[in-house]
Amino acid sequence: MNARSKPTQAPEQTQLSDLTPSRGRLFASMMYEGVLLFAVTFLAGYLFDTLTQSRHGLVLRGTRQIWLFLAIGAYFLICWRRNGQTLPMKAWHIRLRSTIGGPLRWPQMLLRYALMWLLPLAGSALIWVAATLSGWPAFLMFIVATPFLVFLPTWFTQDGQFLHDRLAGTRLVSVQPSKNP
Repeated sequence: MNARSKPTQAPEQTQLSDLTPSRGRLFASMMYEGVLLFAVTFLAGYLFDTLTQSRHGLVLRGTRQIWLFLAIGAYFLICWRRNGQTLPMKAWHIRLRSTIGGPLRWPQMLLRYALMWLLPLAGSALIWVAATLSGWPAFLMFIVATPFLVFLPTWFTQDGQFLHDRLAGTRLVSVQPSKNP
């Protein structure tokens, strides 16, 4: 190798930048994540029904909800721990990293997972109250409004990060794919 040639990177290597992904990319990644979570919850629900011999979705409802919460959590935590990305985050070139540098820690990831449920659940409760008072079908309001609720805090922070990321000490950053195939 001469002095002018640069070492090439493998195609899977990426370079991190400190740029926050656009809200459009974050939303697209979130919608893609919803499609994958359908598969995760379907498989987890099938496993639950097989193990408990349930024949109806309301049988052991509370236990089923806890099981699905844990299954979704396992999906996110395993993906985040491996490389800071789920499949949709890879597709949209987004990575989760710690704000203090270094690898993501388990307490950080657990806190982020727990906190990312709070705003949508609180918003869903408000939507339910508003739908009840206004007479609008609550289901339609949930579908339209709830995915956008998580984005509200990003408009009021300077760096455009989600509230749960700020509280957990994590940050979403843009990842630029390698230009050397």
